Amino acid sequence: LAQAISVRGCDTASASPTKLLDKMAASPALIWECVKNNSSFLRKSPSMPVMTTEPGNLSGINACKYSGLSNKKVLGLSVTKKGKKESIILTTRSSQLSRARRPGRMMVTLGIKKNAKKGLAQLTKVMDAGFYRRDLIDEVTKKYQKIRTSFKQKKIIRKPRTHRK
Repeated sequence: LAQAISVRGCDTASASPTKLLDKMAASPALIWECVKNNSSFLRKSPSMPVMTTEPGNLSGINACKYSGLSNKKVLGLSVTKKGKKESIILTTRSSQLSRARRPGRMMVTLGIKKNAKKGLAQLTKVMDAGFYRRDLIDEVTKKYQKIRTSFKQKKIIRKPRTHRK
């Protein structure tokens, strides 16, 4: 191992264990090839595309573009419900190497406002200004709008009863 690392131009005496683990990490393409057909998150049904329930998957489709397991930058938008309160949660992957080695702490969740103007501004701030998965901006805004409309409940209009004489 020491010879292999020194051949690449990295001195093992000065390199910290964190940097060594980062250099030895598998590439996203390799992880995708391992996970695309063999994952506990896959949901298959006849005459339907293969779906997945992995955390951080934006659309639920089993594709490398949306994968929450193989991508370095993960993006997911979901709903959580505590009692009667429903909230919108944005899931991203932490950029810290110390969290990357702990699967339970790898994902970072951020609450998104339900007000349309503030919520969309918050999403664009995280994605566009932060250069984080700008290719998915349109899909995130569509999903955000769908989640907001799912929160709305139909108002029950009661018609007053008229008495017949």
